[in-house]
Amino acid sequence: MRTSGWMKRQPWFWPIKLFLKRISGKELWLKPEVSRDVLLSDGWKYSPEDLGEGSIVYSLGVGDCIDFDLDLVEKYGVTVHTFDPTPYAEEWIGMQDLPENIVFHPWAAAGEDGSLRLFRRVNTRGKRSAVMWTADDNAGDATDHIDAPAYTIATMMERLGHESVNLLKMDVEGAEYDILDGLKAADRLPKQLLVEYHHRFPGIGKERTAASIARLRELGYRIFAIAETGREVSFVLE
Repeated sequence: MRTSGWMKRQPWFWPIKLFLKRISGKELWLKPEVSRDVLLSDGWKYSPEDLGEGSIVYSLGVGDCIDFDLDLVEKYGVTVHTFDPTPYAEEWIGMQDLPENIVFHPWAAAGEDGSLRLFRRVNTRGKRSAVMWTADDNAGDATDHIDAPAYTIATMMERLGHESVNLLKMDVEGAEYDILDGLKAADRLPKQLLVEYHHRFPGIGKERTAASIARLRELGYRIFAIAETGREVSFVLE
């Protein structure tokens, strides 16, 4: 049975749903590890610390929505570099009237430089997405794929001439694990990470998310916020 829109808007819905998913083993028991000022934009929890004119934001995964990116540009005057190699995103972004502070790159992020194969996303009801593509062939159509130029975050920074990145947001349909693993080779780490984890995808599982978070802790990252779904996790570099 599908949940009604009215129910999802009730303040008690998401806390109860997350609690039930945690006790059933579908979601991790995560909690903030450090205290930061937290703001909410388009479902993402972020800290306004270190955000202002001259700040650099990397936003991985455009699809057909950049509300978060536009919000940061309006509030803080940051420059947002958006990345998405899919044909739909490139066409969609080309039709938007965007401020000069938003710069689009048709690249994929990855754990190593090269090429990344992406598969058209198919949901649990078998519906093919017109927007989303995934690096996980278990969650996509293995016969419908594209090969995209892919770079690590460190290579992106080098190509774009950035000494630092203030905030890195990623909604990349399962590719986040390799991208985050690639950070261990970076000389300069993003100060803030906002990550949507996709352990609900077939073949991934929450154990991989737990391992990813453990490796981020080894790099010096700490959780400062968790979304009401339990899957969008916000980290700050301590």
